[in-house]
Amino acid sequence: MVSLMVLAWAGLAGCASSPSAQFYTLVPIAEVETRSDPLAGDRLSIGLGPLAWPLFLDRPQLVRRDGVRLRIDEFHRWGGSLNDDFLRVWGENLAYLLDNSRILVYPTEIRSPVDYRVLAEILTFEGRGDQEVVLKVRWVVTDPYLERALVIRETSYRRPLTMTGEVDDEARLVIGLSEVLGDFSRDVAAALRRLPARSVPH
Repeated sequence: MVSLMVLAWAGLAGCASSPSAQFYTLVPIAEVETRSDPLAGDRLSIGLGPLAWPLFLDRPQLVRRDGVRLRIDEFHRWGGSLNDDFLRVWGENLAYLLDNSRILVYPTEIRSPVDYRVLAEILTFEGRGDQEVVLKVRWVVTDPYLERALVIRETSYRRPLTMTGEVDDEARLVIGLSEVLGDFSRDVAAALRRLPARSVPH
């Protein structure tokens, strides 16, 4: 009995000394944060999502890769769902880049037709050691009226992790991931700008 009590107390002591979890969120491109004027354009209505994720990324913890080994830190986590966070920031970026408030993020309760929908399969969205972050994504722009794909691409983005003493390593990782998401957003915005406005009533 005594030995069991000692083990239980040791377990509690270990829990008490464990570090507290830190929570992180992606951020939109800097221009979004500094913009003061409202969005003006509404040439297109764009639907974003759904996204597909590999299981090793679809988790609460931040992920880094060292070769074939994954580093998953139990004490550094996303503040919510990574899927929802990615879609939220992607939508904010595109709204700014297209000067368009008609960006509908899947899933949404708003029942409104969209001119085009952008779907994506995230292949890689992680840190590579302590050197860089990588986003690799397959994405498709579809015409929901004609039920066909207009743009099909697979693109990769890399950013070095900025060395600074002002933030911790995990914050640098999330900043880097936000930057590659910004790069991806710019490519999607450029593709959408080349598409014609639709005459279908909304």
